[in-house]
Amino acid sequence: MKVILKSDIANVGRQGEIKEVSAGFARNYLIPQSLVMEANDLNLKIWKRERGILEKHREEIINSAREIAFKMEASKFTAKVKIGENGKIFGSITTATLVKIFEDNGFKVNKRDIILSDNIKEIGDHEISVRFHPEVVAKIKLSVINEKE
Repeated sequence: MKVILKSDIANVGRQGEIKEVSAGFARNYLIPQSLVMEANDLNLKIWKRERGILEKHREEIINSAREIAFKMEASKFTAKVKIGENGKIFGSITTATLVKIFEDNGFKVNKRDIILSDNIKEIGDHEISVRFHPEVVAKIKLSVINEKE
């Protein structure tokens, strides 16, 4: 069944695209959730008329995400942590900790958007990826230092 996506759907496509999906998936999940509309003649006319507006809106979102990413990449972030006698951190720096650090510096980030392979457990400089949009990922530098310094 051909459908027009009303929003981005993982493993299916992006908003505004016309995709072929199984009829059961469309009828039982996508249409009841208002994620798609059937690609019939009437809906295709509406889609063609609104397509330009959607693309302009998407470009605005991507540009604002790029601006925020650029500002964050230019900023310096520091985490002050307690360190034991052997030089190891008490606990670790998690995505929740990073959200607080970013908020303290004036940036609002959702913890789900922080890409961290494992919690940070060592002192030093670390690189963290933050996804602001599927097409915009920022590489942010974080310095982990002793709180007594």
